[in-house]
Amino acid sequence: MFVLMRAVTYGTLFVGFLLVFLPGRVLEWSGVRRPASLGLTQVLGLVVVVLGAGLALWCILTFAFVGKGTPAPFDPPRRLVVRGPYRFVRNPMYIGAALALAGAALFYGSWTLLGYTALFLLITHLFVRLYEEPVLRRLFGAAYDAYCHRVRRWRPSFSAEPSPADSEPAPRWKR
Repeated sequence: MFVLMRAVTYGTLFVGFLLVFLPGRVLEWSGVRRPASLGLTQVLGLVVVVLGAGLALWCILTFAFVGKGTPAPFDPPRRLVVRGPYRFVRNPMYIGAALALAGAALFYGSWTLLGYTALFLLITHLFVRLYEEPVLRRLFGAAYDAYCHRVRRWRPSFSAEPSPADSEPAPRWKR
């Protein structure tokens, strides 16, 4: 239960800062206001926000229950998570966050917020390539390499086969 509380706390801080506070400042800076009425564009934007947020929440819960950890780099999962949304794509949490941002940009009709979304994706891609992947490769070795061979980084594949190991624990000596 404690790991779930840690995961939800980190998820809330991540969402609060990167997906609510900063985008709010971007909208404020660019002079964008909430639409006076809900049209088709706003409804579609809300649907995309909900889908993205739901995907991110699914990832946080999968990290807590399967990986026994959190999305925080300082409190990562103890097991290689290859179930749930991670069976289809290696970075579904970031995809969910980007979908939520893109949905908000659609809701507000904000090109500036769409630019923030693109910047978020660029920085996230660099973080994944330069930090996350080397750390996961060091911690999980051949199991992570096999996972990378089966599952793509950004484009989901719904024909991905389940992992033979399902969720590999990190060897203690590598932590």
